[in-house]
Amino acid sequence: MTAAAPRVSVCIPAYNGAEFIGGAIRSVLAQSFADFELVVVDDGSEDATVAIARGFDDPRIRVEVNSRNVGQRANWDRSLDEAGGELFKLLPQDDLLEPDCLRRQADVLDDPANAGVVLVCGARKIIDRAGRAIMTRSFGRTRGRVDGRRAVRACVRAGTNLIGEPGAVLMRTALARDLGRFHDSEFYVLDLDFWCRALLRGDLFVLPDALASFRVAAESASVRTARSQSRDFRRFIDRLAGDGRFGLRAGDCAAGKARATLNNLLRRAIYAGVGLRRNR
Repeated sequence: MTAAAPRVSVCIPAYNGAEFIGGAIRSVLAQSFADFELVVVDDGSEDATVAIARGFDDPRIRVEVNSRNVGQRANWDRSLDEAGGELFKLLPQDDLLEPDCLRRQADVLDDPANAGVVLVCGARKIIDRAGRAIMTRSFGRTRGRVDGRRAVRACVRAGTNLIGEPGAVLMRTALARDLGRFHDSEFYVLDLDFWCRALLRGDLFVLPDALASFRVAAESASVRTARSQSRDFRRFIDRLAGDGRFGLRAGDCAAGKARATLNNLLRRAIYAGVGLRRNR
């Protein structure tokens, strides 16, 4: 008899993540929502990442190892390919989920009133290497259901990803697969690009509480790419502006480009303020 598919797939794409991946896994296992699988997809780590992941004794955990290093974008793609659940969450190896994250977000997508919702997000804490909270980021004062194109326009005008990093977002696996591959022409918006394509299909639902934590440490991709983030976001705006489906106006794009530059300066100041050393 074939086992029923899990309701949620939490997929952790991993590479040399030994320092933090144990915490990420424990945060998933501590969920109040139990009907999930946890798939770790390792991209040829040279440290103890795989050993740590395989050291957890829980039948819901599966560890897959790439035969060669394929890079972050392709490893995100494989993580989606490995998802067997109805709902999909990509959790970076450095990040954490709050105990009620899966339950709260799955409840939104299970509600018949939200049939047109394609993404659920929540606020997220920004934490340092030691797990100390630096700040909380969110979709501003917005709560509840937001028209998909309006959500994209808000991100463009803000010059940043208001929806959140992957751990803050839950979506239906079938839709994620229908969108195709992740795109990394602008690496910094690898996740936001995917969210925007999804929001052409329906609406966003914003939960007000911080349901995930996003870590900034010297090894994290956000810090490694600090110098290119503003450039990537401006290019991303130009690409969206060329796609009439998003309905962006010249004023949206101009405001977003100005804010992207300012946001990058503020972000780098925050990184420096918590003692992070950016890689050149």
